[in-house]
Amino acid sequence: MTKARPRTRIQQKNSETILEAALEVFSQHGFRGATLDQIADVAGLSKPNLLYYFPSKEAIHQTLLTELLATWLDPLRAMKPDGDPVTEIMGYVRRKLDLARDYPRESRLFANEILQGAPRMMEAITGDLKSLVDEKTIILRRWMDEGRIARVHPVHLIFSIWALTQHYADFDVQVHAVLGPGEPDPYPEAARYLEVLFTKLLAPA
Repeated sequence: MTKARPRTRIQQKNSETILEAALEVFSQHGFRGATLDQIADVAGLSKPNLLYYFPSKEAIHQTLLTELLATWLDPLRAMKPDGDPVTEIMGYVRRKLDLARDYPRESRLFANEILQGAPRMMEAITGDLKSLVDEKTIILRRWMDEGRIARVHPVHLIFSIWALTQHYADFDVQVHAVLGPGEPDPYPEAARYLEVLFTKLLAPA
C-alpha cells in the first residue's frame, strides 16, 4: 500500500486556515446554516481550493469536532484519584471555566451540535465521553463513601460543572448584556463565585 505523502508547510497552513475559518462560521451559524462558500470566503481561498483539502462541509465539521472532543475531555482526565477531593474537583471547575474563556467558539460549536441531536458526535458521546464520565464517577463515589465530600449524585455534579462553566461561552452576549458595561470581563468573578458554590456544596456534613 502506498503511503500518503506528508503535507508541505503551505498545505498544512492552508488546512489550518480552513479549519479556523470553519470554526468561525460554524460557531455563528451552526452546521445547517453554514456553507462552503462562507467558509472559503472567511479563509480567503477559492471554493475549489478549499475542496482540495476537505471533500465536504461534513468533513470539515467532523475534523473540528474530533479535535474539540479531545480538548474537552482533557480537563476531566486530569482529575487525580489519589488527590484531595475538593482540590481535584475545583481544579476541574477552573479548567472548564478557562476553556470557556479561551475557546468560546469551540464551546458554541459543541453546543450547536448537541442541540441538533449530536448526529455527528453521538458515537463519541456514548463512547469516549461516557466512558470517561463513568470512570470519574467511580472516583467521586469512593470519595463520598470515605466521607471526604458530601454525598451528591456524581453524574449530575459533572453536569452542573459543565452547565455553570460553558454558560459563559455559549451565552456570552447575554452574560455581558445583563452584567452591563461596567463588568467587561466576567471570568474572575465567575471563578470566585464557583469556588464558593462548589466548596460549600462538597463540604461533608
